[in-house]
Amino acid sequence: MEHVGKKITDIIARYAIIVFLSVQNFWIFYFVFTPLTIYPVYFILQTFVDAVLIKNIIVINTQYPIEIIDACIAGSAYYILAILNLSTLGIGIKTRIKMVLFAFGSLLIFNILRISVLSFIFLNSMPVFIAAHKFFWYFMSTAFVVAIWFFEVKLFKIKEIPIYSDLKFLHKHSMKGK
Repeated sequence: MEHVGKKITDIIARYAIIVFLSVQNFWIFYFVFTPLTIYPVYFILQTFVDAVLIKNIIVINTQYPIEIIDACIAGSAYYILAILNLSTLGIGIKTRIKMVLFAFGSLLIFNILRISVLSFIFLNSMPVFIAAHKFFWYFMSTAFVVAIWFFEVKLFKIKEIPIYSDLKFLHKHSMKGK
């Protein structure tokens, strides 16, 4: 019975973290990932064009401002990956940390490349930029989050289903499940 109590405590702790991460519109993701996104994008752009960074705006060739807003940082995508990673039963703490770091690192790299590529497209063709931006926004961002999760499942040999496995475990050990 002690084993069951530890698992229930683990479930409560994981979901408490999920709730905490959602507080004030994912502020923690924006606090961490805004500078981790803006500075590499700025460095990449500065390598190829004249660029100046002013807060969250990269001005290219003194005339093309590229503002990196919260939506560009993709805080909700990080949150979805956090939910998937934290709501999966049966993962040890070390593996869970590795999974979260892998997921966040993958998304960060994708996001930096996405913003950099879109910035270069913006400099060359506004109509192409608008189409590419919408394509990335509506399709690629979602597809990439799903791809990261599926890759993690395979890489870390995850057998459980997020949320469902927790609910199944709790039901099995509840009064109704006995």
